[in-house]
Amino acid sequence: MEAPDDTAFIFPPTLRFGVFQVVPVKVLGFISCVFWLAIPRAAGDEWPAGLLQSSLKQHCLRCHGAGDEIHGEVNLAGIKQLADLGKDVELLRAMLAALEQRVMPPEDEPPLPGALRDQWVAQLRQQLRQVVASQQSLGHAPIRRMNRFQYNNAVTDLFQIQGVVFTLPERMLREYGGYFQPQTGKLPDKVSVGSRPLGKSQLIEQRLAGVAPFPQDLRAEHGYDNRGDHLSLSPLLMESFLKLGRSITESRDFTPKRVGIWQDFFAAPGADENVPEAIRARLHPFLTRAFRQPVDEETLGRYASFAEQQIAAGASFTAAMKAVAAAAIASPKFLYLFDHANRRATIERLSDFELATRLSFFLWGSIPDQVLIDLAAAGKLSDEDVLAAQVERMLADRKLKRFCDSFPTQWLQLERIISAVPNRERFPSFYFSKYRASMHMMVEPLLLFEAVLIENRPITQFVDAEFTYHSALLRKAYQPAGSQGKLGGGVGKLGFERVPITDRRYGGMITNAAVMAMTSGPEETKPITRGAWVATVIFNEPPDPPPADVPPLPEKKTADDERLTLRERLSQHRERADCRGCHEQIDPLGFALENYDVDGRWREQYENGRQIEAGGTLFREHAFTDVVEFKDAILAEKDRFTKGFAEHLLAFALARELEAADTVAVEQIAAAVAADDYRIQTVIKQVVLSSPFLNKRNPRQASDANVSQ
Repeated sequence: MEAPDDTAFIFPPTLRFGVFQVVPVKVLGFISCVFWLAIPRAAGDEWPAGLLQSSLKQHCLRCHGAGDEIHGEVNLAGIKQLADLGKDVELLRAMLAALEQRVMPPEDEPPLPGALRDQWVAQLRQQLRQVVASQQSLGHAPIRRMNRFQYNNAVTDLFQIQGVVFTLPERMLREYGGYFQPQTGKLPDKVSVGSRPLGKSQLIEQRLAGVAPFPQDLRAEHGYDNRGDHLSLSPLLMESFLKLGRSITESRDFTPKRVGIWQDFFAAPGADENVPEAIRARLHPFLTRAFRQPVDEETLGRYASFAEQQIAAGASFTAAMKAVAAAAIASPKFLYLFDHANRRATIERLSDFELATRLSFFLWGSIPDQVLIDLAAAGKLSDEDVLAAQVERMLADRKLKRFCDSFPTQWLQLERIISAVPNRERFPSFYFSKYRASMHMMVEPLLLFEAVLIENRPITQFVDAEFTYHSALLRKAYQPAGSQGKLGGGVGKLGFERVPITDRRYGGMITNAAVMAMTSGPEETKPITRGAWVATVIFNEPPDPPPADVPPLPEKKTADDERLTLRERLSQHRERADCRGCHEQIDPLGFALENYDVDGRWREQYENGRQIEAGGTLFREHAFTDVVEFKDAILAEKDRFTKGFAEHLLAFALARELEAADTVAVEQIAAAVAADDYRIQTVIKQVVLSSPFLNKRNPRQASDANVSQ
């Protein structure tokens, strides 16, 4: 296939798991060997001669360099000086993370003194910055096609369709009454919403008849559904896009009443107009916006000639333009998102048109509007002040609802609630009639996200919120067992009302019923699952998958099990050396939520009468005895939460997995956010103004995959 002009496409060489690749605990084990016996010194000072080697030999090389078995696949025998540790930027980042997170040394080893830890964190951070700066490295956002959410939005915007192209069940929150008005800076106290995935009535909306969506794109593990390494285009899917384009323009609903650009693009020209000239005049702005860059004369001529041939063969002007439009939205130039190849081997600034595309797909999940196109054409969008002003404009536009329909549901992993099926007899509050309360549960965190975003509140509200949104059913469902009475609720239009949080056990993203239900089994809670969710979502530190030979906890409890608490039953997983490290990190996070039952209701004890123990220590520093103190512990580490949230947003914005080279940018984003009271719109603005967002690394290679025009 022939490649578009000046474009090179690079596919990722490997598929890695997680927004940041997490180094196994065994790999990190050697870190304590290097640091906890080190002599205090000022940041930047070199190791005294021979000290590093002697420390490695005495405490590390037995497992990481001596003998036939190298634990964790880490061989430190070749390390002669500290600079050697900086040659692997991913390893350097992992070392820094291990010290910051206090995951090493292990609990059964002497702790690292705080002052010494701080010195080494500062030194390693400085070294990481130097390595990143010297390498001029930047992660590559590979070529990727639009996912079906983006395709729907892009076609809707290109043709200015009233309604949607096809229904998207993955949009979990449906708006009624136009409550989402970001320009007002306030989410109304009362809203009417719908929950798509669990109610068939929510699929009834104004859409194009005869247009069927292509399959839903899966979310990457610890990532998002816009990742380039997940969005390929097979020949079969390419053929589907060709058929899809024709089905859109040939739909009986594709009419002047429903298509906003009809008069300017599809309507026949006047009798005194030159038809070939009219075709070219209409195609130029249309193709420029569809392809997100100025259309060259050759491409314009090819599309214009196709339209003229259709008319010459007897087709009407409108039919010919429909055929041209169908071809355009099936073109790789429309379907694919990509950066042009660098002129040099180092990182390079995005062009204004590339920047417009990246910005628009980040915040609106669609093609740039005419304002962005015009600014890009004038070369003004890359000006930092202009760019910041455009971010503010886009944050006040109703199309921001698409960001809310995409990012928070994936960040919070809310799709998991669809498979939540608590035992109906034990947890009747989860059900009403033949429907499930999860339809209401999933709305609560999404409305909180929208309110925090529109009102530009601090992201700490996600941890410990001052308010939430409840339906009548949710208010009853949160009451203690036996006091709900007869539950009611609908599956169509749902009424939610803003209510203050007077009990800090509730509210926020961590302690809402949706998270509790989707991280539980049918019969009991799953503290390990809950802990992994908190580690991944709140701190962006996803744990490694368990070893393949670890047996699952038996579903049927023995007589002895009946007398134990869940913490006692799960203690067997901590007995294995290869499991202990991860469980030391995630178990306290999960057991902190153990007072919440499968359906999110508060409980003080198990069915066997044993009291629930929710205490623990966060990052080996912040002790807590209950979930309120757990929230306080997280807020004490709010800068770490800010970094994790910034990483999630940046990965979503770049449509790729973050790398060690992005660490410096994340720290800069987090520092700017902290200086502005942790406000969410500041996070978004700083992501857009960050080096990874504004730059690219896309070197031209002879072996690059080609894409036809």
